[in-house]
Amino acid sequence: MHIQIKQDEQQTGKAAGILASSFIREAIDRKGSATIILATGSSQFEVLNELTNENGIDWKRVTMFHLDEYIGLPEKHKAGFRKYLKERFVEKVPLLAAVNFINGQAQTKKECDRLSKLIQEFPVDVALVGIGENGHLAFNDPPADFETKQPYIVVDLDQKCRQQQVNEGWFSSIEEVPKQAISMSIQQIMLSKKIICTVPGKRKAEAVKCTVEGTVSNLCPASILQNHPNCYLFIDEDAASLLENKSAKN
Repeated sequence: MHIQIKQDEQQTGKAAGILASSFIREAIDRKGSATIILATGSSQFEVLNELTNENGIDWKRVTMFHLDEYIGLPEKHKAGFRKYLKERFVEKVPLLAAVNFINGQAQTKKECDRLSKLIQEFPVDVALVGIGENGHLAFNDPPADFETKQPYIVVDLDQKCRQQQVNEGWFSSIEEVPKQAISMSIQQIMLSKKIICTVPGKRKAEAVKCTVEGTVSNLCPASILQNHPNCYLFIDEDAASLLENKSAKN
Protein backbone atom coordinates (compact mmCIF):
# COMPACT_ATOMS: atom_id res chain seq x y z
CA MET A 1 0.00 0.00 0.00
CA HIS A 2 1.35 3.40 -1.03
CA ILE A 3 0.37 6.03 1.54
CA GLN A 4 0.46 9.80 1.23
CA ILE A 5 -0.43 12.12 4.11
CA LYS A 6 -1.53 15.60 3.12
CA GLN A 7 -2.21 18.64 5.26
CA ASP A 8 -5.98 18.83 4.83
CA GLU A 9 -8.98 17.44 2.97
CA GLN A 10 -8.60 19.72 -0.05
CA GLN A 11 -4.96 18.76 -0.63
CA THR A 12 -5.79 15.08 -0.08
CA GLY A 13 -8.55 15.07 -2.67
CA LYS A 14 -6.55 17.11 -5.16
CA ALA A 15 -3.59 14.72 -4.99
CA ALA A 16 -5.87 11.70 -5.41
CA GLY A 17 -7.65 13.29 -8.38
CA ILE A 18 -4.38 14.13 -10.10
CA LEU A 19 -3.09 10.57 -9.72
CA ALA A 20 -6.41 9.12 -10.92
CA SER A 21 -6.32 11.28 -14.04
CA SER A 22 -2.79 10.15 -14.83
CA PHE A 23 -3.81 6.49 -14.54
CA ILE A 24 -6.83 7.07 -16.78
CA ARG A 25 -4.70 8.74 -19.46
CA GLU A 26 -2.17 5.93 -19.18
CA ALA A 27 -4.85 3.27 -19.74
CA ILE A 28 -6.24 5.12 -22.77
CA ASP A 29 -2.76 5.53 -24.24
CA ARG A 30 -2.00 1.86 -23.69
CA LYS A 31 -5.19 0.18 -24.92
CA GLY A 32 -7.44 2.90 -26.32
CA SER A 33 -9.95 2.94 -23.47
CA ALA A 34 -10.29 3.04 -19.69
CA THR A 35 -12.78 1.63 -17.21
CA ILE A 36 -13.23 3.37 -13.88
CA ILE A 37 -15.18 2.83 -10.68
CA LEU A 38 -16.45 5.88 -8.83
CA ALA A 39 -17.42 6.15 -5.17
CA THR A 40 -19.53 8.79 -3.48
CA GLY A 41 -19.84 10.43 -0.07
CA SER A 42 -18.09 13.42 1.46
CA SER A 43 -14.64 11.84 1.06
CA GLN A 44 -14.94 12.11 -2.71
CA PHE A 45 -15.95 15.78 -3.02
CA GLU A 46 -12.46 17.11 -3.67
CA VAL A 47 -11.36 14.05 -5.65
CA LEU A 48 -14.14 14.42 -8.21
CA ASN A 49 -13.73 18.17 -8.30
CA GLU A 50 -10.10 17.73 -9.31
CA LEU A 51 -10.82 14.89 -11.72
CA THR A 52 -13.47 16.85 -13.61
CA ASN A 53 -11.12 19.82 -13.93
CA GLU A 54 -8.22 17.82 -15.31
CA ASN A 55 -7.23 18.38 -18.94
CA GLY A 56 -6.21 15.85 -21.55
CA ILE A 57 -8.59 13.01 -20.71
CA ASP A 58 -10.50 11.65 -23.70
CA TRP A 59 -13.71 10.98 -21.78
CA LYS A 60 -15.48 9.39 -24.74
CA ARG A 61 -13.11 6.46 -24.25
CA VAL A 62 -13.98 6.05 -20.56
CA THR A 63 -16.56 3.62 -19.17
CA MET A 64 -17.80 4.30 -15.65
CA PHE A 65 -19.20 1.86 -13.10
CA HIS A 66 -20.99 2.85 -9.92
CA LEU A 67 -19.69 1.41 -6.63
CA ASP A 68 -22.83 1.12 -4.51
CA GLU A 69 -26.39 2.35 -4.04
CA TYR A 70 -29.15 2.19 -1.45
CA ILE A 71 -32.01 -0.19 -2.12
CA GLY A 72 -35.38 1.49 -2.52
CA LEU A 73 -34.19 5.09 -2.37
CA PRO A 74 -35.69 7.34 -5.08
CA GLU A 75 -33.13 8.49 -7.62
CA LYS A 76 -33.73 12.16 -6.84
CA HIS A 77 -33.30 11.78 -3.06
CA LYS A 78 -30.46 14.01 -1.87
CA ALA A 79 -28.62 10.96 -0.49
CA GLY A 80 -28.96 8.97 -3.69
CA PHE A 81 -25.62 8.06 -5.21
CA ARG A 82 -26.90 8.22 -8.77
CA LYS A 83 -27.92 11.84 -8.15
CA TYR A 84 -24.53 12.52 -6.52
CA LEU A 85 -22.54 11.12 -9.45
CA LYS A 86 -24.67 12.81 -12.08
CA GLU A 87 -24.26 16.22 -10.45
CA ARG A 88 -20.62 15.91 -9.38
CA PHE A 89 -19.17 13.96 -12.29
CA VAL A 90 -21.27 12.92 -15.29
CA GLU A 91 -22.70 16.38 -16.01
CA LYS A 92 -19.27 18.01 -15.65
CA VAL A 93 -17.32 15.98 -18.21
CA PRO A 94 -17.85 15.38 -21.92
CA LEU A 95 -19.96 12.42 -23.00
CA LEU A 96 -18.55 9.16 -21.64
CA ALA A 97 -18.35 5.88 -23.54
CA ALA A 98 -20.82 4.42 -21.04
CA VAL A 99 -22.27 5.20 -17.62
CA ASN A 100 -23.36 2.17 -15.62
CA PHE A 101 -25.42 3.24 -12.64
CA ILE A 102 -26.88 0.91 -10.04
CA ASN A 103 -30.66 1.15 -10.00
CA GLY A 104 -31.55 0.74 -6.35
CA GLN A 105 -35.25 0.67 -7.19
CA ALA A 106 -34.99 -2.29 -9.55
CA GLN A 107 -35.55 -5.92 -8.58
CA THR A 108 -32.34 -6.54 -6.67
CA LYS A 109 -31.32 -9.96 -7.99
CA LYS A 110 -31.89 -8.93 -11.60
CA GLU A 111 -29.95 -5.71 -11.07
CA CYS A 112 -27.03 -7.50 -9.41
CA ASP A 113 -26.98 -10.07 -12.23
CA ARG A 114 -27.14 -7.36 -14.91
CA LEU A 115 -24.25 -5.37 -13.48
CA SER A 116 -22.20 -8.44 -12.62
CA LYS A 117 -22.41 -9.71 -16.20
CA LEU A 118 -21.60 -6.30 -17.61
CA ILE A 119 -18.55 -5.50 -15.49
CA GLN A 120 -16.94 -8.82 -16.35
CA GLU A 121 -16.66 -7.52 -19.91
CA PHE A 122 -14.76 -4.43 -18.74
CA PRO A 123 -11.63 -5.07 -16.65
CA VAL A 124 -11.31 -2.11 -14.29
CA ASP A 125 -8.29 0.14 -14.69
CA VAL A 126 -8.87 2.59 -11.84
CA ALA A 127 -11.15 2.32 -8.81
CA LEU A 128 -11.79 5.40 -6.69
CA VAL A 129 -12.98 4.37 -3.24
CA GLY A 130 -13.26 5.58 0.34
CA ILE A 131 -13.44 3.97 3.77
CA GLY A 132 -16.34 4.19 6.20
CA GLU A 133 -16.05 4.98 9.89
CA ASN A 134 -16.70 1.28 10.53
CA GLY A 135 -13.92 0.30 8.13
CA HIS A 136 -16.28 -0.65 5.33
CA LEU A 137 -15.14 -0.75 1.72
CA ALA A 138 -17.99 0.22 -0.61
CA PHE A 139 -21.02 -0.83 1.44
CA ASN A 140 -19.39 -4.05 2.60
CA ASP A 141 -19.89 -3.52 6.33
CA PRO A 142 -18.19 -5.78 8.89
CA PRO A 143 -18.16 -8.73 8.92
CA ALA A 144 -17.72 -8.39 5.16
CA ASP A 145 -17.88 -11.26 2.70
CA PHE A 146 -14.27 -11.70 1.53
CA GLU A 147 -15.05 -14.87 -0.41
CA THR A 148 -17.87 -14.22 -2.88
CA LYS A 149 -16.80 -13.74 -6.47
CA GLN A 150 -20.16 -12.28 -7.49
CA PRO A 151 -19.27 -8.75 -8.64
CA TYR A 152 -22.40 -7.05 -7.24
CA ILE A 153 -24.22 -8.23 -4.14
CA VAL A 154 -26.97 -7.22 -1.71
CA VAL A 155 -25.59 -6.17 1.67
CA ASP A 156 -27.04 -5.25 5.06
CA LEU A 157 -25.99 -1.88 6.48
CA ASP A 158 -24.98 -1.86 10.13
CA GLN A 159 -25.92 0.72 12.75
CA LYS A 160 -22.60 2.58 12.63
CA CYS A 161 -22.72 2.88 8.86
CA ARG A 162 -26.29 4.16 8.88
CA GLN A 163 -25.54 6.65 11.67
CA GLN A 164 -22.59 8.00 9.66
CA GLN A 165 -25.00 8.89 6.86
CA VAL A 166 -27.12 10.88 9.32
CA ASN A 167 -24.09 12.61 10.83
CA GLU A 168 -22.94 13.69 7.36
CA GLY A 169 -26.33 15.28 6.71
CA TRP A 170 -27.64 12.94 4.03
CA PHE A 171 -30.64 11.90 6.17
CA SER A 172 -32.54 13.57 9.02
CA SER A 173 -32.73 10.45 11.19
CA ILE A 174 -31.43 6.90 11.23
CA GLU A 175 -34.95 5.62 10.60
CA GLU A 176 -34.78 7.22 7.14
CA VAL A 177 -31.58 5.41 6.16
CA PRO A 178 -32.21 2.25 4.12
CA LYS A 179 -31.12 -0.98 5.79
CA GLN A 180 -29.80 -2.58 2.61
CA ALA A 181 -27.80 -1.63 -0.46
CA ILE A 182 -26.43 -3.08 -3.67
CA SER A 183 -22.66 -2.99 -3.44
CA MET A 184 -19.69 -4.02 -5.48
CA SER A 185 -18.13 -6.96 -3.68
CA ILE A 186 -14.71 -6.99 -2.05
CA GLN A 187 -13.33 -9.50 -4.57
CA GLN A 188 -14.51 -7.37 -7.49
CA ILE A 189 -12.93 -4.20 -6.07
CA MET A 190 -9.68 -6.07 -5.60
CA LEU A 191 -9.64 -7.03 -9.30
CA SER A 192 -9.05 -3.37 -10.19
CA LYS A 193 -5.61 -2.73 -11.64
CA LYS A 194 -5.19 0.45 -9.58
CA ILE A 195 -7.09 1.49 -6.45
CA ILE A 196 -7.06 5.07 -5.19
CA CYS A 197 -8.53 5.31 -1.70
CA THR A 198 -9.18 8.76 -0.23
CA VAL A 199 -9.98 9.12 3.48
CA PRO A 200 -9.98 12.59 5.06
CA GLY A 201 -11.13 13.57 8.54
CA LYS A 202 -10.59 12.84 12.22
CA ARG A 203 -13.69 10.66 12.44
CA LYS A 204 -12.02 8.21 10.04
CA ALA A 205 -8.78 7.95 12.08
CA GLU A 206 -9.68 4.66 13.77
CA ALA A 207 -10.73 3.10 10.47
CA VAL A 208 -7.50 4.27 8.82
CA LYS A 209 -5.45 2.73 11.61
CA CYS A 210 -7.14 -0.66 11.30
CA THR A 211 -6.81 -0.47 7.50
CA VAL A 212 -3.11 0.33 7.52
CA GLU A 213 -1.73 -1.21 10.69
CA GLY A 214 -4.27 -3.85 11.67
CA THR A 215 -4.49 -7.51 10.75
CA VAL A 216 -6.31 -8.19 7.49
CA SER A 217 -9.78 -9.12 8.68
CA ASN A 218 -13.35 -8.90 7.47
CA LEU A 219 -14.09 -7.09 10.75
CA CYS A 220 -12.19 -4.18 9.20
CA PRO A 221 -13.07 -4.75 5.54
CA ALA A 222 -10.76 -2.06 4.14
CA SER A 223 -7.77 -3.88 5.64
CA ILE A 224 -7.92 -6.14 2.57
CA LEU A 225 -6.33 -3.26 0.67
CA GLN A 226 -3.02 -4.27 2.28
CA ASN A 227 -3.06 -7.20 -0.14
CA HIS A 228 -3.46 -5.13 -3.30
CA PRO A 229 -0.22 -4.47 -5.22
CA ASN A 230 -1.28 -1.07 -6.55
CA CYS A 231 -3.35 0.60 -3.84
CA TYR A 232 -2.75 4.30 -3.18
CA LEU A 233 -4.12 5.64 0.09
CA PHE A 234 -4.51 9.41 0.46
CA ILE A 235 -5.23 10.68 3.96
CA ASP A 236 -4.99 14.03 5.70
CA GLU A 237 -3.27 14.71 9.01
CA ASP A 238 -6.49 14.24 10.97
CA ALA A 239 -7.18 10.83 9.44
CA ALA A 240 -3.54 9.84 10.07
CA SER A 241 -3.57 10.96 13.70
CA LEU A 242 -3.66 7.44 15.19
CA LEU A 243 -0.98 5.90 12.98
CA GLU A 244 2.16 4.89 14.84
CA ASN A 245 4.78 5.85 12.24
CA LYS A 246 3.54 8.70 10.12
CA SER A 247 6.97 9.74 8.78
CA ALA A 248 7.44 6.38 7.05
CA LYS A 249 4.14 6.78 5.26
CA ASN A 250 4.79 9.97 3.30
